[in-house]
Amino acid sequence: MTYQHDIGAQQALPHFDQSLIWSAILLLSLGLVMVYSASISIAEAGQGTNGYPAFFFVRHGINLGLGLLAGLIAFQVPMRLWQKYSFHLFFLGVFLLVLVLIPGIGHEVNGSQRWIPLIVANFQPSEFMKLCMVLYAANYTVRKTAYLGSFRKGFLPMLIVMLMVGVLLLLEPDFGSFVVITVITMAILFLGGVNLKLFAGLIGFLAISLLALIWVEPYRMQRFLGFMDPWDDPYGKGYQLSHALIAFGRGEWLGVGLGGSVEKLFYLPEAHTDFLLAVIAEELGFVGVLTVVSLFACLVIRAFIIGRQAAIRERHFAALVAQGIGVWLGLQAFINMGVNMGVLPTKGLTLPLMSFGGSSLVASCITLAVLLRIDWENRQLMKGYAL
Repeated sequence: MTYQHDIGAQQALPHFDQSLIWSAILLLSLGLVMVYSASISIAEAGQGTNGYPAFFFVRHGINLGLGLLAGLIAFQVPMRLWQKYSFHLFFLGVFLLVLVLIPGIGHEVNGSQRWIPLIVANFQPSEFMKLCMVLYAANYTVRKTAYLGSFRKGFLPMLIVMLMVGVLLLLEPDFGSFVVITVITMAILFLGGVNLKLFAGLIGFLAISLLALIWVEPYRMQRFLGFMDPWDDPYGKGYQLSHALIAFGRGEWLGVGLGGSVEKLFYLPEAHTDFLLAVIAEELGFVGVLTVVSLFACLVIRAFIIGRQAAIRERHFAALVAQGIGVWLGLQAFINMGVNMGVLPTKGLTLPLMSFGGSSLVASCITLAVLLRIDWENRQLMKGYAL
């Protein structure tokens, strides 16, 4: 009787993690609405939009459709194939990072050469490099488990890889993606069981290196000083942050209402991309911001739970990928929110799943599809099916 009950319970398991799916759907849907709200005025007055108010909304909708299609395709790929070809995907990502730096191929916007122009849109390789790095670092950690206590055999090869990717990103420059990729890699090594003394030493080295990179580059130093006291120069280096804080202040508890933001009317730069959360705060208030934070928290928690379930079943590569994805989405969302709220220096990182930006949106959808694939394979094993 007990055996039959267990079989029935296993067969009754849902095919997917419902909390993960609904959190993603709500974030994608809210992002679509808020991008439209934040971009209407910019679209009406902007060049290349023909004064069409829904220009960015339509493009975001198309990017979302492409992202969902790409995610559907990515979900069909078994994790054993992601592991088998992680090395190839990593070098494809490196090739694209090199390609974007070649004059005549890479497209420069606001002093940064991060995009490769395609026929109808711009492609940003650094967004896809994050997923490539998650897969590569997870596979490396699984293969080198026996050597993770050794600096020369376990740590040094990955350090060289991180430095190579870091140099390419800093040449663009894309300091934000460099920080995210570095933390992702370090987190996967830590979760994989790296020697704690080596890990602590490298953390210190990287922290000093990041501070040095801020110190030696004038524009990064200006951003840091502007973050420390935006009201010291509200029309210069503190302009974006001061207006973001004004948006948060105007929103109070329940916001001024959807579409009622004043800051998006040419006061707050990049309102539909990097500073979308400030518009959410102004229009939907503390409740809207808390909803977004809660949905991201749910995504991250579910990613770590899925990773733990995979680890229990000795699917170590899948476990590290799931947890690496959780670190990536959680860290990038935290940095974007911190920038919007004035607790972190200004960085050009989008809010995953929500901000306008085709490469970021498509990469995020593919990443979630990989996470869902890991969960689905876990559930198939629980039901007794062979993968």
